[in-house]
Amino acid sequence: MTAKNESGPNAAANRTVVERTSERELIVRRSFNGPARLVFEAWTTPELLMRWWTPKSFGLTFISCELDARTGAGYSFVFGHPDFDQPMTFFGRYIDVSPHSRLVWTNEEGAEDGPVTTVTFEEQGAQTLVVMLDLYPSKQALDGAIDSGSTSGFGESFEQLDDLLIARDPGMGRSSDL
Repeated sequence: MTAKNESGPNAAANRTVVERTSERELIVRRSFNGPARLVFEAWTTPELLMRWWTPKSFGLTFISCELDARTGAGYSFVFGHPDFDQPMTFFGRYIDVSPHSRLVWTNEEGAEDGPVTTVTFEEQGAQTLVVMLDLYPSKQALDGAIDSGSTSGFGESFEQLDDLLIARDPGMGRSSDL
């Protein structure tokens, strides 16, 4: 069972690839110009993560971002939205943190076991390939995430990350197609 979606208005020009590879797995891939060190830093530094993590079109406001990107430590993200009376909190813990190459964390905010996210950062010449794998506890959990729209913002978020990386180092240019 393979479902593939290239996010964004122009699928042929888009660089983010979202693919359901099994009943429980969703993979997102994108290459970014620049070293893995800088891309990894954007995933593990609260001030940077807050600038790209939430798709602007979703209307979410990042209220707070606390993270300690060390194996065994945790994170907490709090978001606001005009349609919600209370802020939404997402939290978990880091299972594996290998600087500049790998992050693995739990998503613990739900009533049942949440997905486990693994992100790898692989330098390929002047680029870094980012591969994010979400492993859900069941087919129904992944179906629910897809149906809710929570998996639909990766293209926009990764465009925002691309823009952040360029702003931090204008010599990096645009990321290339996978």
